[in-house]
Amino acid sequence: MAATTTTPAALRFLPPNPTTRKTFNFFSILKPNFNSLRSFSHSSLFSLSHKYPLSPCKCSFTAPVSTTTYEFSDNASEMELRLNIGSMDVRSTKDISVDANDTSLTIRVLQSGSPITLIDTNPLFDRIKPSETIWYIDDDDLVVNFKKNDPELKWPDIMESWESLAAGSSQLLKGTSIYLAGDSTEINQKVAEELATGLGYTPLSTKELLETYSNQTVDSWLLAEGSDSVAEGEGTVLESISSHVRAAVATLGGKHGAAGRSDKWRHLYAGFTVWLSQTEASDEDSAREETHRNVKDRITAYTNADVVVKLQGWDPAYAKSVAQGCLSTLKQLILSDKKLPGKKSLYIRLGCRGDWPNIKPPGWDPSSEGGETLGTQ
Repeated sequence: MAATTTTPAALRFLPPNPTTRKTFNFFSILKPNFNSLRSFSHSSLFSLSHKYPLSPCKCSFTAPVSTTTYEFSDNASEMELRLNIGSMDVRSTKDISVDANDTSLTIRVLQSGSPITLIDTNPLFDRIKPSETIWYIDDDDLVVNFKKNDPELKWPDIMESWESLAAGSSQLLKGTSIYLAGDSTEINQKVAEELATGLGYTPLSTKELLETYSNQTVDSWLLAEGSDSVAEGEGTVLESISSHVRAAVATLGGKHGAAGRSDKWRHLYAGFTVWLSQTEASDEDSAREETHRNVKDRITAYTNADVVVKLQGWDPAYAKSVAQGCLSTLKQLILSDKKLPGKKSLYIRLGCRGDWPNIKPPGWDPSSEGGETLGTQ
């Protein structure tokens, strides 16, 4: 597969006024639900012995500084990257520097005494074994061979980008839907639309479905019947679409939505949930600590989400960048436990009974005292 490197904006933490900046930054966190630590018992991510454990996903993308055409191929456990350097006056292999770490790659060529960066990307699509990386010159090509840390994962490209994540997520998600939750209905909708476009999913908005069903706006419904009625209505909508696959679902923002209420998450657990959390935190450490407190105190039902993406400020022009952060973090979550998509499918087949993540036997009755297993007659 041939690709041309570009120079996308750096992604790390969204500044307060993104419209005045050329870069867009945010912070994604791979987090457990404290009630589900036993299910996500992957030692490198979650440990009960650590206080408020979180594994940060620093969605920091360093783009190549020069335009370089390369060819990339993934052949089982080994991958090959080819860069044409025929137009460069490379006199010796000493003029070439290949620096590979487990999640990054930098390639430089010495020209007229000054280094020229051909590729500088972080992160790679996934982890490699840097000690087993080799490179050589083949006619006019610089060839770099890598070995993957996870030989089962097919890499669409050498770097983690929107295109590679969109192409590679199908093998991980296996059709599981994605639900966007948070205080802003607009943000949820914009990001869901981008995810749907990239993944080939169906975009769904519970706001639009509610308004079609009720023949009135959500605002007028709130005024007429109150937030409890709206949350109940959205819960019914979520139930009706919980069996759908390959959908990117935007939920209502704020306390009047079902996602803002812990007792309404029964059908949200049918898909992978992302909390799009607006924050006043000024740096990554503060954002991480804020999430620690949110999960510990459970001050909002959004802490039930599988992952959280924190934003400081918002501009619709950056919805695709936020969607990219969502896919990056979900990729890490699924790679930590590849059985999760199948477990979500089982949860749906058993009727979304609210027993996520500790799924009970088929005869379990959630309405009975203690949720006893029903006997057969």
